Amino acid sequence: MLFGGPAAADPAELYHEQCSSCHGESRLGGTGPALIPETLKRMRGPKVANVILHGREATQMPAFAEVIPADQVDELAAWLKTPLTEVPAWNAEQIAESRQMNPDYAPADAPVWSSDPMNITLAVETGDHHVSVLDGDTFEVLDRFPTPFAVHGGPKFDPKGRFVFIMSRDGWVQKYDLYSLKEVGRVRAGLNSRNIAMSADGNWLAVANYLPNTLTILSTEDLTVADVREVKGKDGTPSRVSAVYQAPPRESFVLALKDVPEIWEVFYGKNPPQQGFAHDWRMEGPAHTDIPFPVRKITTPDYLDDFFFDQTYEYVMGASRSGEGGQVIDLVIGQKVADLDLPGMPHLGSGITWKYGDTTVMATPHLKDGTISVIDMESWETVKRIETQGPGFFMRSHENSPYVWADVFFGPHKDKMHVIDKKTLEIVKTLDPVPGATVAHVEFTRDGKHALVSVWEDDGEVLVYDAKTLEIVKRLPMRKPSGKYNVWNKITFSEGTSH
Repeated sequence: MLFGGPAAADPAELYHEQCSSCHGESRLGGTGPALIPETLKRMRGPKVANVILHGREATQMPAFAEVIPADQVDELAAWLKTPLTEVPAWNAEQIAESRQMNPDYAPADAPVWSSDPMNITLAVETGDHHVSVLDGDTFEVLDRFPTPFAVHGGPKFDPKGRFVFIMSRDGWVQKYDLYSLKEVGRVRAGLNSRNIAMSADGNWLAVANYLPNTLTILSTEDLTVADVREVKGKDGTPSRVSAVYQAPPRESFVLALKDVPEIWEVFYGKNPPQQGFAHDWRMEGPAHTDIPFPVRKITTPDYLDDFFFDQTYEYVMGASRSGEGGQVIDLVIGQKVADLDLPGMPHLGSGITWKYGDTTVMATPHLKDGTISVIDMESWETVKRIETQGPGFFMRSHENSPYVWADVFFGPHKDKMHVIDKKTLEIVKTLDPVPGATVAHVEFTRDGKHALVSVWEDDGEVLVYDAKTLEIVKRLPMRKPSGKYNVWNKITFSEGTSH
C-alpha cells in the first residue's frame, strides 16, 4: 500500500499497514524488535526516521523511502517514541501464569521412529512458523509442528538429544519431545527476547530479554521459573540482554549486554570458580554466597554485543558496537588481554573454528563488507582476510569436511554460497543453486557427508548437497526455511558449528 496524496496517513494507521507484521500489533516486537521508548532510548528521532527511510544495513529492515513520504516518516518516528498506554509487567508471577503444559503429552519409552536419534536435524520454517523434524540419513520428514510466532536464535537440545527448546521473538519458549514427536509445553519468559542457552547439565534454560530488561532462568524439566534477574549495570543503568551463551567448563551463562559496557557471568554450578588476580573478589561477583545463580559483572572498555569463545571458555572474543574492531576478554582475570583487527562489523556469533597447521583458527563473516576474517586463536592475529562477493551472515563446516561454507546473505549476490578450502584458505567453488533467491545457513549431517542449505524464500526449499562432490542430491520444499540444527553437532559442540 502506498501512502501520500491529499490526506496524510495517521501514524498509528501507517504503523499498522507497514510495520506491524514484523514489529507486532502492540509494538512489542515480532520478527523485528519492539518499537517503544524503552527499546528506542538510544536512538533519537532523526535516527529512527533515517532507518525507516533507508533501512538498516546488515539486517532485514527494508527501506521505505519509496513507500512512505518523508514528512509522514517524521510523524511515524515521533509517534514510535511515545510511550504505550500500558507496558505489561512481566515478572516471575506473570511468567508462571503464562505456562501451558500439553495435557495430551505422554513421554514415549523410546523413539516412535526408527531413525538414528543422534542424526535428527530440525529445519526452522519461518514462512508459516513451523519446524520440520528430518531423518538425517533419508531426509524424510518425521514431523512438522507449529512453533510460537517468529522463532529467533537457535533451538537448544538437552544433553541427551531428546528434548529441544525453541524461543520466539515475543518471548515464548516451547519444549518439544523428539522421541514422542509431541510438544510438552510452553511458557512466555519475556515480552521481546533474543535467544536462549542451555546449561551443561541440562537442568536450566536461560532466556535473554530485551523487554523487560531481564534474564529469565527456567527449569527445563517443567518450564517453571527458577529466577528472573533484573539487568542493571554497576552504575544502575538498565540494559537489554543482547545474547546469552553457555560456558560449560565454567558452569555458567555469559551475557552480552546492549546498553552497558559490561559482561555478566551467571553461575548455576554448585561451586562457582574464584575469579580475578589472586582470587580478588573486589569485582562484583559470586564470592562465597548461597544466593542462587550468583552474578559477576565484568567491566569492558567498550560495548560488546556479539561473542565467540575459545575452546577452553576462558577467553571471549567480543565485537565492538562500532563495527570497527573487537576485544579479547579473559574471564578468569576479568580483563581485556588483546585487541582484534576486525573492521566491517564481524558476526562473531556465527564464527567457527578448525585446526590450521599447528594452531586453531577462528573465522567470522562480516555484516558490512565482503570479507571473512581468519584469526589465530593463540596470537589473536588475523591470518587472512578472504574476499567474498558480499557481506555474509552464516558459516559452517564439519570435522570430516575439508571445506568451510559461507553465504553472502546481504547484498546483490545473496544467491551465492562460497566453499572455502580449510588448508589454503581459498575459495574453491561458488555455488549458485537458485539464481535470484536468498541462499543461506548450512548445517551438516552427523557424519559430515551431507550439507543442508536453505533457500530462504516463502516458496523455498532445503537443498541437500553431497559435501564431497558439492552436487545437490535432494530437494526438500519448505516455507522460507532458515536455520537447520543437527542433534549430534549441537550437543557435542562439533567443530565447524557455532555454539
